[in-house]
Amino acid sequence: MDLFTVYLEPLERALQAALAPPPDAPELLYGMLHYHLGWADADFRPAWYDAGKRLRPIFLLLSCQAQGGEWRAALPAAVAVELLHNFSLIHDDIEDRDATRRGRATLWAFWGEAQAINAGDALFALAYKALGGLQATTSPVLTLAALERFTQTTLDLTAGQCQDIAFERASAVAEEMYLTMVAGKTAALLALCCELGGLVAAAPEQQVRALREFGHALGMAFQIEDDILGLWGTPKHTGKPVGSDLQRGKKTLPILHGLNHSPALRALLEVEPLDTAAVAEALMLLEAGDSRAYAEAQARHYHQQALAALERACGSGEAQEALLTLAQRLLGRDK
Repeated sequence: MDLFTVYLEPLERALQAALAPPPDAPELLYGMLHYHLGWADADFRPAWYDAGKRLRPIFLLLSCQAQGGEWRAALPAAVAVELLHNFSLIHDDIEDRDATRRGRATLWAFWGEAQAINAGDALFALAYKALGGLQATTSPVLTLAALERFTQTTLDLTAGQCQDIAFERASAVAEEMYLTMVAGKTAALLALCCELGGLVAAAPEQQVRALREFGHALGMAFQIEDDILGLWGTPKHTGKPVGSDLQRGKKTLPILHGLNHSPALRALLEVEPLDTAAVAEALMLLEAGDSRAYAEAQARHYHQQALAALERACGSGEAQEALLTLAQRLLGRDK
């Protein structure tokens, strides 16, 4: 039995325990949370839906075990990062006007923006409550260290999302600014997961730092690959139309490269909104200007950085092998 299977059932039980409604809690609030986490239908009847692969907590648990730690002691942190991630998804859906996620209506599309904000805020608070459970499995000192890193990551996530939205209206965005945005919006949380796993395992400082660098670089590669999928991915795999990021005015890496190298693309994207023919022409210009190839090369660059950092982390055993396998799978996802 692989470690993913070993972890998933205890992780899901711990998540459900963290989201068990108190006796006096509004049914609507916790019903929305259970719906979003994939445990209920829109009438709040128990059901099982796709709610993602729980990759972030899996990275945390693997990092802990690879450093010789007891992975069950890291479960409170694993629950906390998954709840924090889902808080950000609920708010991102509102801000990006995404009406569906994983084939179902998003919270704001079904219950309205105000109630979706309430649900996101509840997950934010419950994430911190879950993190406090480290006091029972580790120590107060380690819990405070984890809290400090968790809080900084929350700020990084928010800053990254703020920049991402601002970039949609910006006429020009430097690649360095884009990379800073991705470091906050995507890489920061994966870096935190790997770092917290090392902290719970009481790994040496240099190995914890290497784990953080591993998560950061892998998060950068993951987001750039997502940028590529946002333009050339098939709707079957992405759930979005081909070229959707162009229609939404996103400033992703291949688009920025194209804007910097193609006057024809710059002129084309000045016209809003883009129709289907304009999207097809823009994709052709991006391909012709090697923007896709450039983005793919950058994703490979960060992926190589991640693998080098993982080696420096000096983990061992099947958990280390699983981290390597998972890192390899994240690059080259289905187009």
